[in-house]
Amino acid sequence: MIQRIQTVYLILTFLITGVLMFFVPLWTLNNGKAFYFMQDQFYTILLGLSTMLSIISIISYKKRQNQFVMGRLNIILNLILLGLFVYRSLNLSGDTTTIVSEKGIGMFLPIVAIVLLVLANKAIKKDEDLVKSVDRLR
Repeated sequence: MIQRIQTVYLILTFLITGVLMFFVPLWTLNNGKAFYFMQDQFYTILLGLSTMLSIISIISYKKRQNQFVMGRLNIILNLILLGLFVYRSLNLSGDTTTIVSEKGIGMFLPIVAIVLLVLANKAIKKDEDLVKSVDRLR
């Protein structure tokens, strides 16, 4: 399990979505306060789902096809999350306390997670093709 490179990619994705997002703010508001994902329930649910998909994908290492599908779902989930982050940061409402003054590095962490998930899916596909080619030789 751990000797496979896709497991390493999935563990790194778990660390980004499940651990690092607690310590890195998404953006800074005009009043100087940092905005973390926990302050919005919708972001918390989406990041929780992404973390859960990463963990389930790591655990289901024997079922490569399911692992591949979960990786794709996780990519879509992170794309939605990134879109929501960008929309929220560009959305200028009338309330001056919610206007974003500075974007934080946490807003771009879903991009890193997407790249790691794409690399994991490539490795899963490579393993699946290798197993199919060995089965043909039998």
